[in-house]
Amino acid sequence: MTPGQRAEALILEFGIASPSELDVEAIACDGGMDVRYEPLDGCAATLAGIKNHAIATVRPSGNRGRERFSVAHELGHWNLHRGQSFRCRVDDQSENLASDAKLEKEADSCAAHLLMPRYLFDPAIRSGTNRPSFKHIEEVARAFEVSMAAAIIRMAEVDSLPVIVASYNAQGIRWRAAAPHVPRRWRLHQTLDQDSFAYDVVSAGKTERCAGKQSADAWFSNDGAGEYEVIEHAMPALKGEVLVMLYLTDVEMFEISVAGRKFEQRNYEPFNFGREPC
Repeated sequence: MTPGQRAEALILEFGIASPSELDVEAIACDGGMDVRYEPLDGCAATLAGIKNHAIATVRPSGNRGRERFSVAHELGHWNLHRGQSFRCRVDDQSENLASDAKLEKEADSCAAHLLMPRYLFDPAIRSGTNRPSFKHIEEVARAFEVSMAAAIIRMAEVDSLPVIVASYNAQGIRWRAAAPHVPRRWRLHQTLDQDSFAYDVVSAGKTERCAGKQSADAWFSNDGAGEYEVIEHAMPALKGEVLVMLYLTDVEMFEISVAGRKFEQRNYEPFNFGREPC
C-alpha cells in the first residue's frame, strides 16, 4: 500500500463519516503518538519515539489548519518511518513539493489523505457549485480544517476536476501538481508570462484574487497552445508567491493523435465558468 492508501485505510477503520469527525489528535493517540504543543526554534514539529510510543511536539501557530497538518505529518512519519527521529521545518505540504525530501513527501502524502480522505473530500469539492472557484475551495478547506494550499493540491491529486495547480515567485515556478488525467504533454512555462493574471500578483504586488479566461499560450510552452483557452485563477500566497489554478475546459486539449487519428483521454463533467474581477 502507498502512504496515502495506508492513511485512508486507517480512517475507514474509525468509521468516520464527516470532516468534523477527523480528530487528528485522537487518531494519533490511538496509534501510540502523544501530541504536545510547545514553542520550537528552527522547526515546526519534532518526533521522537521508542518501541510503540512516540511524542510529537508541534509549534503553536495560531492557524489550526497548519497545526493539524503538522500533527498528521508527524503521524505519517511515525507510521511509515518508525525508528527514526525528525525535526520538520515546514507545516504545509506546498513547501515540501518544492524539495527532493523523499521521507517528507511521504509524510505529507499520509497527512493529506488522513485529513482529506478521498471518499469525503471528492464529494465536497464537487457539490454546491457549478462554477468552481477559490471561494468554493476555501469553504471546503475550512470544513476540513486545512490550509487553502493543502486543499488545492489535494483536489488535483483526487482528480476531482481537470486542473493543474502551481506556485510561482519572481524567479519562476516552485512546484506543480496536476490531476492524473490531465495530459502530461502540457508543459508549463518556467517563468510567469506577462499576460497572465498571476504575473500582476507577483510583479505588481496585487492582493486581490483574479480569475477568468486566458489564452493557453500564456501558460504552456507547447506549439499551438494559442489555439486553446483555459480558466486561470490566481491568488497571493506567502513569501511573495502566487498560487495558480488552471482549469482545462477545452475538450480538444485532452485529445491525443495516433497515426492521424484523435482519441479523447477523458471526459470531465462540464462546469459553467465565470469571471471574478481582478
